Amino acid sequence: MTAPTVNRWPDAAHALAYLESRDEIPHRSEGCGVLLELLDRPRRVLDLGTGDGIVLALVRSVWPDVECVGLDFSATMLDEARARFEGDEGVVIVEHDLDQPLPKLGRFDTVVSSFAIHHLADERKRALYAEAHEALTPGGRFANLEHVASPTTRLHRDFMVAMGKDLADDDPSNQLTPLDVQLAWLREIGFVDVDCFWKWRELALISGMKPGA
Repeated sequence: MTAPTVNRWPDAAHALAYLESRDEIPHRSEGCGVLLELLDRPRRVLDLGTGDGIVLALVRSVWPDVECVGLDFSATMLDEARARFEGDEGVVIVEHDLDQPLPKLGRFDTVVSSFAIHHLADERKRALYAEAHEALTPGGRFANLEHVASPTTRLHRDFMVAMGKDLADDDPSNQLTPLDVQLAWLREIGFVDVDCFWKWRELALISGMKPGA
């Protein structure tokens, strides 16, 4: 895909508008529910592009004792996430741009992401998947609830209509990649049991596990 001419996510108004409209995304809660089903009593979770921390909050609602680290680069999102987890020593929010290599944060048995990685160029997406694999303990799971590319222009248009938008509303920050390409990357990197575990039009949950215990 062609690189975007502008990344709107550092803009506070854009970030806040997304947070206000997020719950209106069709079937989003279904994808989040399947993501939670995939996790097996995680002990330490890394969230790539945590936003306001909503996925980590869902994880901790099921497993209150899990240790969580969330990464984001948007000042607005960082403020929201830190406010959400204020006083909670089990959650650490770290400022980090996913365009850069992951910082050294130790090992995790679970790495997740939700509608963040599609803002990266393909080369960086694949590199980030490899870094997630490296950060996992043997037997750990990577799960990415993602916005993927439609196979055809017509299907993309139909997706936009289903979202209540037209093509002029496309976010210029998006750099969408086909689902099958991303699944192939995960297998090439060394993930096993790779699959798409949920999909609605351009929204998909892809996941794989690091071989081991």
